[in-house]
Amino acid sequence: MNRILKDLVNLLNLETLEDNLFRGESRDLGGKSVFGGQVIGQALAAASRTVSDAVPHSLHAYFLRPGDMSRSIVYEVDRIRDGRSFTARRVQAIQGGQPILSMMASFQRPEAGLEHQAPMPPVPSPDQLKPMSAYYEQWLDEVPDLPERVHTALTREVAIEFKPVNPYNPLKPSQLDPAQGIWFRAGGKLPDDPLLHRCVLAYASDFHLLSTALRPHARTWLTDSMAVASIDHAIWFHRELRVDDWLLYAMDSPTAQGARGLSRGLIYDRAGRLVASVVQENLMRELSPG
Repeated sequence: MNRILKDLVNLLNLETLEDNLFRGESRDLGGKSVFGGQVIGQALAAASRTVSDAVPHSLHAYFLRPGDMSRSIVYEVDRIRDGRSFTARRVQAIQGGQPILSMMASFQRPEAGLEHQAPMPPVPSPDQLKPMSAYYEQWLDEVPDLPERVHTALTREVAIEFKPVNPYNPLKPSQLDPAQGIWFRAGGKLPDDPLLHRCVLAYASDFHLLSTALRPHARTWLTDSMAVASIDHAIWFHRELRVDDWLLYAMDSPTAQGARGLSRGLIYDRAGRLVASVVQENLMRELSPG
């Protein structure tokens, strides 16, 4: 496990303040506020601390305010229901006395049932692709005189490794189809803890999803003339998974309107099993000059 991944695992290991109340630290990933995936992952970890003998199968989160990267976040868990098969929790992520995220999570005890799934799209295997970091030097050379903030945001080391199926330079965007595929995995071996793998997947699911809705408009999250942010984020966990092995994130965006874009993602493991589905609506507002 590398240093950055170890730090992510520590971020997800929340401090218990008292019953149903937890605290997590924040990290700067080069954006203007706390990375949404961090808050979702920590909120899921907080909810899971109050559940036994069940694993999360879905979560629905709303981002209410930007989070301050320099401050810790308090997570308040409401034990809404404990049933025989399903358990429900509501989590509020709080900074300065105000909620920055509100999330519902549902947990299920193991149960057998009917199965089917959509097939994995035909893409090259991760062994045939280069990591995203291998393109940084080329991309930066194509756009000289970048602000230091943008340079740092692009090249900052993160706990997740990415291999794009069809790489493109986010510093020099062109009009593209509203769909993309990216292989990803944690940057090292993780313990055999199913909950930890789901929390890390929740964290990773916020990378690149928003940008899918910007592709047909020749914009990216680094475009200065755009205000972009996640509005809400939903995940369904379908099957057991390991996030320290390669997973394919097959994303598309069926619509954008009213300064909002909708992005969807299906996550497959290397064997072609559909392990999770993600849907996100995001703000994509063009700013007026000056």
